[in-house]
Amino acid sequence: MSFSSKILDWYHENKRSLPWRESTDPYKIWLSEIILQQTRVAQGTPYYLSFVENFPTVYDLASANEEQVLKLWQGLGYYSRARNLHAAAKMVVEQYNGKFPDNYKKLLTLKGVGDYTASAISSICFNEAQAVVDGNVYRVLSRYYGIDTPINSTEGIKYFKSLAQKVMDPANIRDYNQGIMEFGAIQCSPKKPLCLHCPLNDSCVALEKGLVDTLPVKLKKVKVRNRYFNYLIPIYKDADGNQFTSIHQRIGKGIWQNLWQFPLLESDDALEIDDITVRYKEVLGDMKSNEVIAYNVNAIVHKLSHQHLHTKFWLVYINDDFANKIPVEEISDFPVPVLIADFIKAFKF
Repeated sequence: MSFSSKILDWYHENKRSLPWRESTDPYKIWLSEIILQQTRVAQGTPYYLSFVENFPTVYDLASANEEQVLKLWQGLGYYSRARNLHAAAKMVVEQYNGKFPDNYKKLLTLKGVGDYTASAISSICFNEAQAVVDGNVYRVLSRYYGIDTPINSTEGIKYFKSLAQKVMDPANIRDYNQGIMEFGAIQCSPKKPLCLHCPLNDSCVALEKGLVDTLPVKLKKVKVRNRYFNYLIPIYKDADGNQFTSIHQRIGKGIWQNLWQFPLLESDDALEIDDITVRYKEVLGDMKSNEVIAYNVNAIVHKLSHQHLHTKFWLVYINDDFANKIPVEEISDFPVPVLIADFIKAFKF
């Protein structure tokens, strides 16, 4: 029995019941694939269901404003995916009359759609013989064939794509592609793969040579950058006891583009309360504080792919009214990074 036949047999016996598998609608498949990039199925599924509920069609998503999309995406991270998702929906509506392109090459023209996503949509929705290559597929192929070429090298990306095309089942591409990804997620998992009961264990090179724990090979990651964030939360209470604060949108390139945040003082190293009482005016301007309190004494370390954000929240109580203030009750309406969302949830104004 061939490699692809074993994958298909395994898939038909073990596939999970997932909401997007009930459809071959390219809009829903595209949504699921974008959401599941860099995201576990268990975490991504509620977001998929929420997007489908709030934006049942590509027209609904295209006509939404960006803040709605970012708010719904809040907590998933890698927010450029949400912005690209929104842009691609507009492209489908404006350039393709609301119908997704029906082949790999045209799908690649959509914002945020690369080789993997185009292969997934074209094969699952239109039965085009395009092999998917994601993290799960890299792992299965590198272990089964004993390949130690780094999967994130230029050579590795080309080699594994070519190999994936050779070993796929073009006649059953829809199930095969979903099958090999599912196989990598469940059977040939990164840690503690189920080799003893694996249908490929009689011909797996990594198992035979004791390389399961060392494959696939990846080039070393970029050095992590440490950054020190001090969020200054101005709090003003009027004569009626209503509380107000300030929040603004991040603009320009970099992390969390177009999300909202409290005034930020970024420093070269960790700051203490004496530093904040002197430096708060660097970001709060003419606001006069009568008290500054550290919300968290020890920094919260928020880990992103290439940087660690050592974060402290400072409560800055303000004497006088200030411009562009917002009622604290409205803060939850803004799309914010999960780091700030957690603070808002925990701190009771």
